[in-house]
Amino acid sequence: MIHSLSGGIIAGYENLVYAFVQTAGGKAWYISPFAQIKAGDRVRVPYARGCAEGEVLRVEHVTAQTAPWPVNRTREVEAIL
Repeated sequence: MIHSLSGGIIAGYENLVYAFVQTAGGKAWYISPFAQIKAGDRVRVPYARGCAEGEVLRVEHVTAQTAPWPVNRTREVEAIL
């Protein structure tokens, strides 16, 4: 981790698990708090103002710098079904 001279963090290298999920409403990236998630899993994810069920199409192990979608704009997988 690198710190700036003003005391803030410039870069964090936390490992994240991103899942690309297909729901009836479309496809989107979600951060998974579940390390065991894999392609083909059925999951519940937040969608619009509620939640939806979907299928995981792809899983990526990334850092905040290499994430396919900005971390602060990515919602989390709620459950593996």
